[in-house]
Formats: sequence, structure tokens, C-alpha cells
Amino acid sequence: MARKNRIHIPGLSLHVIHRGVNHTAIFGDDADRELFLAHLEAAMARFAVAIHVFVLMSTHYHLIVTPESASALPNAMRQLGMRYVRYYNRKYDRIGTLWTGRYTGLFIWDELYWLTCVRYIEMNPVRAQMVTRPEDYRWSSYHAHALGERVPWLTEHTVYTGLGSTDDERRTAYRALCGQPLTEAERVRQRLGTQSPEPLRPYSVLTATPP
Repeated sequence: MARKNRIHIPGLSLHVIHRGVNHTAIFGDDADRELFLAHLEAAMARFAVAIHVFVLMSTHYHLIVTPESASALPNAMRQLGMRYVRYYNRKYDRIGTLWTGRYTGLFIWDELYWLTCVRYIEMNPVRAQMVTRPEDYRWSSYHAHALGERVPWLTEHTVYTGLGSTDDERRTAYRALCGQPLTEAERVRQRLGTQSPEPLRPYSVLTATPP
């Protein structure tokens, strides 16, 4: 059966999820995670995709990104996947794909849903009981949003910058937001990507700071 064509809307953010085949681990150690992030940065920069949020889990990863063109994200994800799998297979003496099919890309249609997405992503290690506090997990963008850690290749999303008029205000508001657990309904909608786009309108998030 032929694959369905993806729909990509330039300037509209997406929640991206990519999982290891058969629930296999996609990272063997911290060196793999560092290398993956380097490939992620390079691929997204090459094809003009802004990276706002990330978390690396054991068997999958999450991103929030904004592509500048319809072809940008597919091209970036193709480069990222191919280069990382080539490295991983060589290091661990394996062959074949590392991924369960194509990545999932869920459109983020409004500001409230963006805040749900970022909480869902950055609190993932806590829900998985990998750590007790999000700041204890190294491999996510929580440190940038909540603690002010500088990550040069992350682009601040306009929804995040709208949380306050200063860096301290934004970080305080964000920490308070993450202190509120997602409801079960929010978690289900997030996993299924069932947020309805109507009657909401897409918004542009290509700039690093609000206009």
C-alpha cells in the first residue's frame, strides 16, 4: 500500500515523535545522545527548521519544531535519521533500520495546545520514573526553559516568550506551569494528536522573540 503524502504548513509548529523499531533502545550511552543532538542541530539548520523543545528518551525522542518551508522538515528528518543510523549501526555492529517507520508529526494549532505539548514532552522523564524532578534529567530542553541554561541551537518560541516580560518572569512562570500535572484527558489527546484545528487559526512562530 502506498504511503499517504504528508501535509506540511510552513510556519506552523509540529510535535515530532520518532520511535525505535520494536521498542528497541536508540541510545546506548551519553556519547550517542551527544552525537544525536549534533546531527539534529546540523540537519535542522541546513533545512531551516527551528527547534524549540526536545527530550531524548530511551526508545524514542520528542521535538517541537517549526519549518520555514513545506519540504524543510521531511528533508531534515531524512538526513538526521540516515546519519544517526549509520553511526549507530557501525558502533554497535548491527544492520537495518533503527526506526519504526516514519516519524509522527502533530500540528500545534494554538497557544494553549503548545503549552500542553511542551509540558508533555519535558515532563516525560518524570512520568517514566527515570527521575523525580525534570531538572534532574540532562537530555531535555527543560534546563533552557526553566533554568536559563543556554542552548545555542534552540529557538525560543513566541508562546514561551509570552509568559513574561523578563527572562526571570518567564522561567518562574514556566516552572509553575510544569508544577501542574497534565490531566489524563490531556495526556490521551497528546498521545493521539486529536487536538482539533477548528475554529483556531495557525500562527507564525518563525522569529526567536515576539514582534
